[in-house]
Amino acid sequence: MKLIPVLLLVAAATPVAHAQKAAAETAAVKQTITAFFDGMRRGDSTAVRRTLAPAAVFHGFGGQPGQPPTLEIESINGFLKAVGTPHSESWDERVQFERVLIDANLASVWAPYEFYRGSHFSHCGYDSFQLVKLADGWKIAHIIDTRRKEKCK
Repeated sequence: MKLIPVLLLVAAATPVAHAQKAAAETAAVKQTITAFFDGMRRGDSTAVRRTLAPAAVFHGFGGQPGQPPTLEIESINGFLKAVGTPHSESWDERVQFERVLIDANLASVWAPYEFYRGSHFSHCGYDSFQLVKLADGWKIAHIIDTRRKEKCK
């Protein structure tokens, strides 16, 4: 008879423990993305690289105005070189975490953003991140985004 109250207590505590772990994992995923953009803002390519998984992939939409967009693979090394090359204005991508989904060692993040060069608005869109949890924590494996100058706020 004494076992039943103990089992009920354990059963009631399990969802709480799961929710706490989920909240901690969500915070860790957000922190990786925040560190990526903090490094970019500071022009610190080493800090940005630390947030990336091996063989990470960036996709972007290219093309000319009025033409259908083309999907392009962006060079990680080219991006890191551009981040680390001194520029007169900071690159300030301001994201909001709209949705974070996690299952085991995979996370997907949907985040609207606005991009500023210094204090000047440049463009906006949505970032979609895929992260993986490796031995040293959450790392960005894939980024793809939309980019536009209108309908931003």
